[in-house]
Amino acid sequence: MTCTGHDTPQSPINKCHNMGKKAKKEAETRCKEPFEPLPVEGKTPETVVLLLSSQEEDILVKACEAIYTFAEKGDDNKFYLLGLGALEPLCKLISNNNRLVRRNAFMALGIMATNGEVKSALKKKDVILSIIDKLSLEEDTVVHEFATLCLACLSVDFVCKVQIFDNKGLPPLIQLLSSPDPDVKNNSLEIIFNLVQDQKSRQAVHESGGIPPLLELLKSDFPAIQHLALKTLQNVTTDADTCNTFREEQGFEKLMEILSNTDFSDLHAGTLQVVANCLSDSESLQLVHKDGGLKRLMEFVLTPNTPAIQSNAVKCITRVAHSSENRKLLHEQNVEKVLVELLSVADISVQTATCQAVSVMSFHLASKDSFRDLGGIPAVVQLLNNESLVLKEAAAQALSYLTQSNQLNMFAVYEAGGHEVLVQQLNGSGLRTLANSAATLGNMAAQEVIRCSILSLGAVKALVEPLNSTDTQLLVNTTRCLAVLTCDTEARAELQSAGGLHPLVNLLRSYHKEVLHNACWAISVCASDGPAAVEMCTFGALEMLQEINQSVNRRSRFSELAMISLLNSNLSAKYSLTSHLASTDLICDGFYDAGKARAGQRILILEEMSKQPVNEHRPIIVVNTAAEETVETEERQSNASETDTGSKAERRTPRKKKEEDKQKDEPLPEKPWKMMDDVSLQLLIKEAKESIIPLTDEREQCAALARLVSEAMGGAVEMERLHEYPWVLHLSELKFQLQANVVPIGLISKGIYGHRALLFKCLADCIGLSCTLVRGEYNRAWNEVLLFNREERPAQPCRYTVDLMHQPGSLLAPNTLAAVQYQTI
Repeated sequence: MTCTGHDTPQSPINKCHNMGKKAKKEAETRCKEPFEPLPVEGKTPETVVLLLSSQEEDILVKACEAIYTFAEKGDDNKFYLLGLGALEPLCKLISNNNRLVRRNAFMALGIMATNGEVKSALKKKDVILSIIDKLSLEEDTVVHEFATLCLACLSVDFVCKVQIFDNKGLPPLIQLLSSPDPDVKNNSLEIIFNLVQDQKSRQAVHESGGIPPLLELLKSDFPAIQHLALKTLQNVTTDADTCNTFREEQGFEKLMEILSNTDFSDLHAGTLQVVANCLSDSESLQLVHKDGGLKRLMEFVLTPNTPAIQSNAVKCITRVAHSSENRKLLHEQNVEKVLVELLSVADISVQTATCQAVSVMSFHLASKDSFRDLGGIPAVVQLLNNESLVLKEAAAQALSYLTQSNQLNMFAVYEAGGHEVLVQQLNGSGLRTLANSAATLGNMAAQEVIRCSILSLGAVKALVEPLNSTDTQLLVNTTRCLAVLTCDTEARAELQSAGGLHPLVNLLRSYHKEVLHNACWAISVCASDGPAAVEMCTFGALEMLQEINQSVNRRSRFSELAMISLLNSNLSAKYSLTSHLASTDLICDGFYDAGKARAGQRILILEEMSKQPVNEHRPIIVVNTAAEETVETEERQSNASETDTGSKAERRTPRKKKEEDKQKDEPLPEKPWKMMDDVSLQLLIKEAKESIIPLTDEREQCAALARLVSEAMGGAVEMERLHEYPWVLHLSELKFQLQANVVPIGLISKGIYGHRALLFKCLADCIGLSCTLVRGEYNRAWNEVLLFNREERPAQPCRYTVDLMHQPGSLLAPNTLAAVQYQTI
């Protein structure tokens, strides 16, 4: 039972317990008294790492120092300490209140961080903020040295760079650039250099006042610091605001002092890079020019120096020249004269850099003329013969820009024999050299004299293989060059025989705007030849162009022009697709009507159709006006040959006879395909020429020709009895008799609108009578002629439709016959 409110006498047990507690308390009090000094000697790393967890500062100081000494001996020791778990206590000790503990902990941590494995482990620790906190100027210089060493090792990692920037590590690092200790400067510079690879850090360096100390470090006694400062300036000066600050701090003057000092020749290449960045905007260039800096730069470029420095100086000019205003100012300073002189320097790197500068300066029109007048073009042409692929590429590029829209420069390259070398480079050169050579030849081929010379060197054949490339710029330049070269008939024939049409048509599948435009341009030029147009159609050019012209994004005037050119040279396809032939579209041998093609349907050529087995579809009507003389001559020659062979048979030796018998047993080669002869059409043409051409009145000619066509196709048919007209049966019988789907138009003796209109157009074209051919629906077709209306004064031309079916020879008002056809069928 428990009682409350009264004192309860203690039992013997309770008394003993209280006495025990008192004794324990007295013992604890005695333990807090100082321990007699005890010397500790640690002989193994394990022992020292354990001491890092001690609470005594003296032991921590000595343990950290021992860790530093051990780690400094090599990477194996650093890795061994990592395995013992030394990293965790060291990361804590860098924030210790004792300055000596903190300093020695940073020394140990910094030296360990130079090992790759330790660095990887350190990245996983949340230690960056603790390190940045110790970068204040109040801290010991040794702490600064090893703290920046840690950050320098970590800053190569992107995530760590972000952490350093986000934890405001950049301002204290910029302050440390003025540290008296060179190691602190070098480490701080290395961190800043790693950080300024990102745009926001470059801006932060400028905003935090980092430009003056960076410029000051260019005067350092330590080359490593100078080079690192230059590399950092190369990055930060790509920012426009930084360039302004750089100019305000007389940065350009300081750079020119370095360039003028031969003792700093190892810094010249990096200095020129910074100069190029600072002069990239026209405002900076103008200000530098006013102070005479630009003139000093030109003088430095021409000063005999090491090739590396000279080439970097030229690259500096090239970067400056990327601005149109800067090019104008450089032209006023006669930069072309400087560059032409440098073309003769016997160093590939200098010559290559100079050619690149010539390319950029050629965007300024006056500079193109200056290069020519100063003799620069023959010098560049000469460099095409160099064995260096890089130099040949740069020289070809320079010529491509020099000859662009400049006729005098084209002839200057031609007179220097440049076109011959450029054609040679179309075979077996690198992609860029090949592309630049094609671009230059394309520019020069605009002049007929030069084009003929280029073609005689076999340029067209050499340009076929590049059409199969996947390099965009090469395709752009190659197709453009071919479009200019194939203006000549022989060039088109050469491209076709070299197998260039197929890869050219394949480029219509390209989604690159310029490649597609140039391919369409080349196709439109090549399509001016009928055989080439037909071959391109077999490769699917028409179907692809239809698809392109239906696309909002891919359609262009080039694709429309290619389509028109192909159709104008392939009237069969034009009539099939558009259902219309103009009066200027003259039907010739090989024309065929296969009916209206569906959208996207591939249009077969006549040979393909003729080889198909007989089917139930409508026949293909073909026009062939070729006479039989050639065929008869061949037959007579064949018969004569057989006769001669027979007369000589008696003189054959048995051996020869056996050989000939053996040859007879061998299969004969397949005969080339030829169109079926059409004697009836030839007779109709002859009759039309004899009976219609003598007529003086154009109306009478139209009427007479209409009657001739009607008589050949079965005569007039009354509208009411048109459905009885057996034209379908007649065509089926013809197909059966010929065992072919292709029927010569002259064999049709019972034809309706479509057949008569086609025959009228064919005969009219043969005798020079102007007319069109228009296809309607369901076998309807008609011809339109343009005649003067006699009833009007003054006489005005009027379009009429010719009746070939019901009242042959009648001239009807436009669309009248079409309306009649729609009513009667």
